[in-house]
Amino acid sequence: MRRWTSAGTLCGMELRQLGRSGLRVSRLGLGTMTWSRDTDAHEAGEQLKDFVDAGGTLLDTAASYANGASEELIGQLLDTVVPRDEVVLCTKAGVRRTATGGVVDASRGALLSSLDSSLARLRTDTVDLWLVQTPDPRTPLEETVSALRLALRSGRARYVGLSNHPGWQTARVATLLGDEIGLTAVEVEYSLLQRGVEREVLPAATSLGIGVLAWSPLGRGVLTGKYRRTIPADSRAASAHLAGFVEPYLGGLSAQVVDAVCTAADGLGRSPLEVALAWLTDQVPVASALIGARTPAQLRASLASLDLILPPEIRLALDEVSAPALGYPERR
Repeated sequence: MRRWTSAGTLCGMELRQLGRSGLRVSRLGLGTMTWSRDTDAHEAGEQLKDFVDAGGTLLDTAASYANGASEELIGQLLDTVVPRDEVVLCTKAGVRRTATGGVVDASRGALLSSLDSSLARLRTDTVDLWLVQTPDPRTPLEETVSALRLALRSGRARYVGLSNHPGWQTARVATLLGDEIGLTAVEVEYSLLQRGVEREVLPAATSLGIGVLAWSPLGRGVLTGKYRRTIPADSRAASAHLAGFVEPYLGGLSAQVVDAVCTAADGLGRSPLEVALAWLTDQVPVASALIGARTPAQLRASLASLDLILPPEIRLALDEVSAPALGYPERR
């Protein structure tokens, strides 16, 4: 049973309003990209139970994760390991996996068909939050928006949003949906190693009252400091299917940021992971940082960050060493 504090937070973890909507999500969200592929059913169940016991609510997946197998595993765990109504269930559509890779398709038919398949795999009648996973240059935004509107009106989704879209598309979709329906969330990569969203996406979200969900808040694992000297054999950077995902953040300017995070962690007596998460979860307008833990131990390490408040001087130092390059017209 959920336990609430007098401040309106779930015991163990702060709940935050997602934009201007009535939806509230936990400060940390549980990402499931590795579930059923690198994380088996036993480990996934342990993660989910630990997460909910810590007060976590936001469970994030996508139709494309493990080609639907991540959603299938979640469907098996909900109402078995934890009750369905204990989680805010978010899934995404718009990317289809084929034998040759992913195909982006945000057309109305593809999106709604994907949503129906997701609901079947998740064993639920509705998802709390449904996102378009990535921009589709071949489909007009008006058509994509019509799918979001139909999903809401049919009750298949309670709230809708976007993932990985630039600021101008975020603003355009919010305008097309209007205030009555509303664009609730944008999910974007955001960390001390990737602050590009600060140029346009975050200002747009703040102005329009849209909540931000940050994926890969640990810089694809690099901000943990585990890659400073070598690439561990059991890490993502050493795996065949994720090495290319991690590689852009190894070396170069990223190394300076990682060194700064590790120095701050040493001074505070905390881990680099905790410092990186504390920095991100205090950024406005971030509602939740999505933790893509592969193992229960990794998740518990992330949950340990919840009580850390960075001193102003450390936050300033991290801001400076990781500042994104700005140019015209953001800075003149």
